[in-house]
Parts: sequence; structure tokens; C-alpha cells
Amino acid sequence: MPPTPPWERTPARGRSLWENALTAALTYKDAGVDIEAGNAFVNAIRKDVRRTYDQRVILLEDGFAGLCRLSADGLLMPRMRKPVLAACTDGVGTKLKIAFMMDKHDTVGVDLVAMSVNDLLAVGAQPLFFLDYIAAGRLQPEKMAQIVKGIADGCVQADCALLGGETAEMPDFYAENEYDLAGFAVGLVERNRIVDGRLIAPGDVAIGLASSGVHSNGYSLLRKVFFERARMSPDDHIAELGCTLGEALLRPTRIYARAVAAVLRHYKVHRAVHGVAHITGGGLADNILRLLPKRCQLRIHKKSWEKPPIFDFISRTGGIDPVEMFRVFNMGIGMVVIAPERNAHPIMRMLKRHGETARIIGEVRRGKRGVVLED
Repeated sequence: MPPTPPWERTPARGRSLWENALTAALTYKDAGVDIEAGNAFVNAIRKDVRRTYDQRVILLEDGFAGLCRLSADGLLMPRMRKPVLAACTDGVGTKLKIAFMMDKHDTVGVDLVAMSVNDLLAVGAQPLFFLDYIAAGRLQPEKMAQIVKGIADGCVQADCALLGGETAEMPDFYAENEYDLAGFAVGLVERNRIVDGRLIAPGDVAIGLASSGVHSNGYSLLRKVFFERARMSPDDHIAELGCTLGEALLRPTRIYARAVAAVLRHYKVHRAVHGVAHITGGGLADNILRLLPKRCQLRIHKKSWEKPPIFDFISRTGGIDPVEMFRVFNMGIGMVVIAPERNAHPIMRMLKRHGETARIIGEVRRGKRGVVLED
């Protein structure tokens, strides 16, 4: 005789096992997803999100999508005859591991914005809006609010709206105190003002804009150098850096939007900006190579700028070859603008007026297509 199903067995204390199971039904919170915490988080970030809005944003309370005008009566954006949308996406990568180690989460949002909006600048686009995606093992409203504050700070620096986002609570997928970030930026550029490197010619010069430090590339190597091999702690104070190791590594990526946009706006008729490269993974050589036309060779003089001390410290501590350092890291140059030599000094003056440190770091010559790093 087959066994009696549990729900047909004689119940204890007058109740069936089926009824007992119903009274002990799981909730979403029991599974690790806290809807109330999610609502609290949305309310906590509302003020930070709103401070990124301008007249381009069409306010839609609790909407399922964000709305943005392609113009705002000519007040905030130039009128365009043939506007083209540009879009980018990126993340912060394993730099987040440093934030976890330090339990400091209010700057990685700046990195998230920077990695995408700086890419928009490389095609001559003005950032319009930004979207974020935050995935965490457990939603901790205070920590998540710090992250969004950083994202809003980055959007304010880039003059773009934080138009929307998504926060996913994914228990058993991420560790409880860890999260991942992704960002998506959209910008606008006039069709005949797209910067794509085709105008680069022998005689042009490369203008380097100083980075704030490591930015957001090479952190898998950095973590191996400092925390595995050298057995260092983020709290170790490094005299030559003037701060702790963690503070140096967590310094946010510089956002060049206002300075580069000012230069692009200034040259409305004359195309003085021939190329823009955002220096990320692959360093100076790989990122600038993407711009160069055939028979154009850019020769970069490695001693033409002062490198932040963090790079020498990385190389010395890890025993990393100089060639590898330039291949992995920005080495103190976060963005490169290529322009005719006659326009270089006016462009540098504009960049400096907007708070950037800029200098000529190389020149374009006729030759085999490529980037040559010279001592």
C-alpha cells in the first residue's frame, strides 16, 4: 500500500499539515528581498537625483521611464540641424573591491559616470543624461544612498541628468556586503561636428589633460601588487603619496566634460579639434591608436608631463616593467586632445580656465600608423 500523502495524514492538534504549511508560507523578505528597504532607498535618493535635473528633463513622478528633451528652447543646448545621439556604457570594475575594503561608497559613483561621459566627449558629444544599474546581495539603503550620491555628483560635474536607474537585490548571487555597478550615458552631437580622428594630419599636436590618479583601470593588477604580494592594507599611510593607500586608490576618475565641451563650442566653424581620446584600459598607445588615420604616427614624449607619484609607487612595489605600466595605466594623462599646432595654446588656455592641467605631450608625423612612446 503506498504511503499516505502528507496533506491527507491525520493532523496534530486538529490541523492538517497542509494548513500548517500555509500558515508558515514564505515571504519575499524571507527569500532575501526587502521591498520596504527598497522603498526607503528610493525616498532617500530622491533629493540627490533631483539636483541633476535641468529644463531638459520632463518630470514624470514614479514613471516607468525617464524623459528628456533634445532641446530646451535653446537655453541649455545649441540648436542643431542634424542632431545625432551618442551612447556609451561601462562599469567601475574591481576598483569596487577597494570601496568594500574601506567601507567607503560615496566616490565610486563618480567613477561610474566618468567612464561613460568621458567616452561621449571622445566623439564630440555633449552628455544629456545618465542611467545607473546597481546590483547587490542585500539592499542596504544607507550604503546604496551613498553610491547614488556619488553618481549624482558625477552627473552634476558632467552637466547631465541622472534620468533613471535600477537597483536589484539579488540574494545568493552577490555576497551580502558587495555590489556591482553599471552605467549608461547618452549624448548629442551635430552630424557634421562628430570628432572621429579623420582630420588628424602630420603637424598636429597632442594635448594631454592631467588625470587625478589611477582612475578606474588596472585594479586587478593593483590588488595583486599591494594586497597579495606586498601584504599591504588600505589603511597603510604612504608618505610619498601624502595619504593612505586606500585613499590614493579610491580617488575618483576626473570628468572632463565642461572643459572639453567649452573647447568644442568655441570652435563652431573652424574644426580645431581633430581627435579626442579617453585614456582607459590599454593606456595612451592603444586608445590614441583608435583615432589615427593611415600614414599618421603620433610620437609621445614621456618626460613632457609630471606623473603622479602613485604610478612610480605601483611600479616599484610590484616590480612592473615601464612598458607594462604604460600599457595598463593612464600614467597621469586622462584625456588627449589632438589639434593643429597653431590652435594648441588657445585650446590649452581654455582648458586651464576650466580647471584642467594641460600641456603638449607629442606631435603627429607622417609615417607608419601607430603611437610611439619616446623618453
